[in-house]
Amino acid sequence: MQIALSVAKPARSFLYASVSTVASVAGGVAGWAIGWGLWTALAPWFFRYVPGFSTQKFEFVERLYQANAGWAIFSAAFTPIPYKIFTIAAGVCSVPLLTLIVASALGRGARFFLVAAVMRLFGRRARDFLDRYLELVTIVLGLLLVGGFLAIGWLAT
Repeated sequence: MQIALSVAKPARSFLYASVSTVASVAGGVAGWAIGWGLWTALAPWFFRYVPGFSTQKFEFVERLYQANAGWAIFSAAFTPIPYKIFTIAAGVCSVPLLTLIVASALGRGARFFLVAAVMRLFGRRARDFLDRYLELVTIVLGLLLVGGFLAIGWLAT
């Protein structure tokens, strides 16, 4: 939708990116609330009736997700990874809401403003490129970002 609107009015590309970012982060907060609410209501059922599902296993996964939530949510927000699943999981795992909001705003903002910048600079010519390659470009940029941080961490040790 953002691409179609930006093709029609390239001068408003950054306005559309702003609205998209705010709306997407609000949707992420709603996903977090859904995850938290449903898990609060259904957790006892899962622990009682789902074979192999234990409190210990859940708490282990919950700790892992909480420890890496910022990067996980940012990655899902920026790349084609299903962002909604990560926001719902953040609610289930009681990730702090501030972590969700900051990571979502950075990731979704980066994605939407990248599209806005390309549309503003190249207009209609960019539409075909983005339609074909946006997913690939965001995956490559996401991998480069993660790889860069891993390399910095490895070099620092």
